[in-house]
Amino acid sequence: MAELAGILLHPVKALDAVPVSEARVLPSGALEHDRRWALIDGAGRFVNGKNRAQVHEIRTEVDLARLEISLDGRVYSLVEQASELSATFSDRFGEPIRFCENTDVGFPDDLDSPGPTCVSQASLGEVAAWFGFSLGEARARFRTNLEIGSVDPFWEDQLYGATFAAGDVEIQAINPCQRCVVPSRHPQSGAVTAGFQKSFVARRRESFPPAASAGLFNHYYRFAVNTKISATEAGKILRVGDAIRFPFGG
Repeated sequence: MAELAGILLHPVKALDAVPVSEARVLPSGALEHDRRWALIDGAGRFVNGKNRAQVHEIRTEVDLARLEISLDGRVYSLVEQASELSATFSDRFGEPIRFCENTDVGFPDDLDSPGPTCVSQASLGEVAAWFGFSLGEARARFRTNLEIGSVDPFWEDQLYGATFAAGDVEIQAINPCQRCVVPSRHPQSGAVTAGFQKSFVARRRESFPPAASAGLFNHYYRFAVNTKISATEAGKILRVGDAIRFPFGG
């Protein structure tokens, strides 16, 4: 039976993930603490791997219970030392950087679908095998939130336009996530995997499950599910081990 096999939060957008055993749904449909903080440059743009490859070289550890982040051997309060973190990241990038917080919805790439991104562990494993990555490296390249276990590779491609449930949380599957340059880079060094996008697209097309509809795939550089969660689900908890029900009600 399909189950929620893993939950990853990314407290600071573009920086290292934190594995958790449970996550609370916010009224916005986002997960509490996911992309709650972000780095913003002087032009008002996110500082991330799309526009600054050196982001990959930054290592952090976040203590969500204490709301603290460890960076370069120093511990900062995420909620009380925004100015110090702004100064630290400004020095790191050699330009003015603001460390910003949004407790309502965080800083998702897709404001129309701010729910957690979802993928099967088998899909991550399949993509890892295509390129000779470890599962952990594939996970770090694609940066999804929810991992579904005990299903076949690309099982999630059948979800689009439907509602599924993880435990007692109803989740709407909206569309396949369009990918950027980030998955083509090593998640810690930023080194580029030559020919990544072309090879990914070819293999993705070849492995597309026959039971799924390709209507939303105007191209095959798409992977994982963008979601919405209704405000009626606010306060509910997603937990590792929760049963996944699809079709919903089954």
